[in-house]
Amino acid sequence: MKTGFLSTAIGSMPFEQPEYAVDVSLRTLDAPIWPQLPRLGLTEQMEIQYSEGIPCGVIDHEKNRMYFDTAQDYSEAFAGFYENYMAAMDPDEGTGDCSSMAIGPEFSQGIPAMEAALQAKGTKLPFLKVQTTGPCSFALTVVDENKRAIYYNDEFRDVIVKALAMKCRWQIQKFKPYAETIICFIDEPILSAFGSSTYVSVKRDDVVAILSEVIDAVHADGGLAGIHCCGNTEWSILIDAGVDIVNFDAFGYGETISMYADSVKAHLARGGMLAWGVVPTSKAIRDITVENLEAQLEKVMDMLAATGIDKQVIMDQAILSPSCGTGSMDAADADKVFTMTAALAKRMKEKYGYTA
Repeated sequence: MKTGFLSTAIGSMPFEQPEYAVDVSLRTLDAPIWPQLPRLGLTEQMEIQYSEGIPCGVIDHEKNRMYFDTAQDYSEAFAGFYENYMAAMDPDEGTGDCSSMAIGPEFSQGIPAMEAALQAKGTKLPFLKVQTTGPCSFALTVVDENKRAIYYNDEFRDVIVKALAMKCRWQIQKFKPYAETIICFIDEPILSAFGSSTYVSVKRDDVVAILSEVIDAVHADGGLAGIHCCGNTEWSILIDAGVDIVNFDAFGYGETISMYADSVKAHLARGGMLAWGVVPTSKAIRDITVENLEAQLEKVMDMLAATGIDKQVIMDQAILSPSCGTGSMDAADADKVFTMTAALAKRMKEKYGYTA
């Protein structure tokens, strides 16, 4: 797909007013996001926001955390989950109804605020972006009652992967009336630690299979699947999993994508896109100009082109984004991130003739 410097963003925002966050998103982005608002409380945190409805999850408000209780008899809870899963997701007889894994307003104030704004707008957008915490990041971060990452419990890991796949489909279905194309990002920041001693027992083939399962769910409802990782990782993992959009920090790690030139070339050849996270989500944003961002983007695109990939193809299939979410930033800095993302997209479209 030709995207020609389409702008979008990662989900988290530091604002406390959902309507304001939605306004920023709709006003600045070609593919607006529904805002994740972690400052509104525990249930809007990255993993917990997607835990609703997953069997045996326990939210401990006193200790400000969640965990899975694996000590109880969970056979009946799992049986009910798999019954709902098969009814919705069976490729031949499934209804596609993933409402058993809906994200309610107590876990996201951004979703209903975005839906209300889109209803009021009354016109269909070309693009809209939704997002889900990735299964690797979720399962390697959330623990059981013994503080062991739930990833290492095969039964629970399978449920989590399937639950998150359903949450992707539920979001796509919810927002499909409001946009021609829905992009669904699978946010996997933990993959920046893949291969480290901390996660030495996490196997590449398992990661590819887990990601593929969620990507297939996004495709089942006609969505474009993206994976966001805000550090360096083995980028070919994402491509081997069949993702449509690879989103990476092109401000801090822009050169790393060139190390996987063969995989990237194949990814672009099959119509895949690169989302260049070139707008910094740190205090560096305070001194950044559009000219700085343009220079950095040109530099990293030229590095990739130097490996033998046609730069025209790189640009045709380019998306622009911040390097990560803005949820932990000062509100004024976050505002500038979105303003600069919009300004850079405008600059690059005009420079290379992508404006309508």
